[in-house]
Amino acid sequence: MSTRAERLATLLPDAGVDALLVTNLVNVRYLTGFSGSNGMVLVGRDLRAFATDFRYVEQAAAEVDPSFDRLRASQDLLDAIAEALPGGELRLGFEAADVSVHDHGRLRERLPERVGLAGTHGLIEQLRAVKSAGELAAIRAASELADAAFTELISGRFVGRTERELAMALEFGMRRLGAESASFEPIVAGGPHAALPHAQPRDVELAAGELVVIDWGAQLDGYCSDCTRTVAAGRAGDRGQEIYQLVLEAQRHGVEAVRAGAPGREVDAVAREMIEAAGHGEQFGHGLGHGVGLEVHEAPRLSQRSESVLDAGNVVTVEPGVYLPGELGVRIEDLVVVTAGGCEILTSLTKDLVTVA
Repeated sequence: MSTRAERLATLLPDAGVDALLVTNLVNVRYLTGFSGSNGMVLVGRDLRAFATDFRYVEQAAAEVDPSFDRLRASQDLLDAIAEALPGGELRLGFEAADVSVHDHGRLRERLPERVGLAGTHGLIEQLRAVKSAGELAAIRAASELADAAFTELISGRFVGRTERELAMALEFGMRRLGAESASFEPIVAGGPHAALPHAQPRDVELAAGELVVIDWGAQLDGYCSDCTRTVAAGRAGDRGQEIYQLVLEAQRHGVEAVRAGAPGREVDAVAREMIEAAGHGEQFGHGLGHGVGLEVHEAPRLSQRSESVLDAGNVVTVEPGVYLPGELGVRIEDLVVVTAGGCEILTSLTKDLVTVA
């Protein structure tokens, strides 16, 4: 944790600030280890301070890295932050993407006039994008747990069970195996409903012959996993099998394109061009992938508009899909670690089309 703060401090001069006020709770956790719901952090060249309220004093004592001074606020955390600021004129950065106009007004009201405010963008997020060995171990464990829960799910019956029932069973399975929570609400969508990329599970029974898109992930030690598989509830028809094979080939080529130094836009194009060549470009409307870590969607991005260049240690998804309105949907997603020469696939599940009765 102290190393993370040190790395952040080296970025502050180029951002034009003397210190950074961190209010995004995910970033607070990344820097300090604190997992509570009310905390702020100050980081500068020689400044490390963490503030919380009475409810979290003992939790902070157990979780917050000892390199941070722990401040207890009587009411408003900003009062404790103001007292921790060094003397003299100071240019204080804040996380512009996470501070509303109202919150900016509170900053200006609570902090001394000698403190100038400047919005910063993505300083901590760029650090979070490259995972340490410990972070990779946590994500790998979360992925293994999620895979085990899915394996249990497909060992049972699908036809005649509702999407919601299966989604709940999958989430319960992850929790029973030790997950803190699901990374997000699982998606289970069959038949025409699977043509909605972010479909919400319904109280509708799956019918024989339907393709079923299942998108899920586990959270463990604060870190997320993310995976999608499309399975057949009973034997899939020829059309479904054709689309499945197209998405599978695009996904495999996308995975092969992942390596350090590859632009996210170009990796996306490798898979996208295959789907476009088959006449389904309009039915693949989302990006190929995204980073995963403390959040299930973070930097870097693999998309047509991405400006990211992959680094070794990035963890990203590779998840092309084809969605035919009123008919079916197919998405196949692996979670991978970017390496110098390619990638390590964390997802252990087969990508062959699995048929579940």
